[in-house]
Amino acid sequence: MSIKMILFDLDGTLLPMDQEVFVKTYFGLLAKKLAPYGYEPDKLIQAVWAGTGAMVKNDGKESNEERFWQTFAQIYGVDAKKDIAVFDDFYRNEFAGVKDVCGYHPKAAETVRALKEKGFRVALATNPIFPQIATAQRIRWTGLTPEDFELFTTYENSHFCKPNLSYYEEVLERLGVTPQECLMVGNDVSEDMIAEKLGMKVFLLTDCLINKEDKDISVYPSGSFEQLLECLL
Repeated sequence: MSIKMILFDLDGTLLPMDQEVFVKTYFGLLAKKLAPYGYEPDKLIQAVWAGTGAMVKNDGKESNEERFWQTFAQIYGVDAKKDIAVFDDFYRNEFAGVKDVCGYHPKAAETVRALKEKGFRVALATNPIFPQIATAQRIRWTGLTPEDFELFTTYENSHFCKPNLSYYEEVLERLGVTPQECLMVGNDVSEDMIAEKLGMKVFLLTDCLINKEDKDISVYPSGSFEQLLECLL
C-alpha cells in the first residue's frame, strides 16, 4: 500500500536544536516567571520533571495534561492548580525567548509544503508533553503554522507518550489511517523509529540525531530533507 500520511516529529526534526541547551533555557525562563508566585527554582524544575515522567508512563486512563497536574499537585498541593493560568501566560509570552537558542532550517517548511502539494497528508507527531499553546509556538518557529497539519499532538489531546507504541496507535486512529499508509520522520532513534514496529515506514533525519542507546542506524532510511524528498517524490 502506498504512503498517504507523513508524520513529522518536531524538536530536532522540523525545529533544529541542541536539546540540552533548549531545556536549560526553557527552565531558566520558567523559573524566573514563577519565582514571584513562591516557586523555588530547583523544586519547580524537579516537579516539572516528575510531571513529565508521569506523562511518559501514562497508561491511557487519563490525558497527559491530567497526569501532569496530578503529579505536580502531589508535590505542591492541590492549590498549585490555581497557577495553571500563570503557566499558560508563560507559554504565551516568555516562552518565545526559547526560540533564540533553537535553529532554523528553511528546508523543513519547504519539505512539508512540497509534500502537501504532491497530495500527501501531513501531521505532527511530536511527543505530547507540552500544552497546545507551547506546541503551536514551536511550530511557528519552523516557518510553518499549526494549520499546516491535520493534527499536532499536545498534552491535552494525548493519553500516551513516545516511545509507547500506544501513542502512535492513538495518532493513527485519530487520523483514520493504517500503519502501512504512514511514514514517520524523526531524529530520535528510540522514540521515532520505534513506529516501524507497528508496520509504518520510517525515515531518520540525521541533522540533529539522537541515539541514546547507540543503536545501529544503518537499518533505517536516513539523511537530510533533500534525501527524504528524493525517497518520496
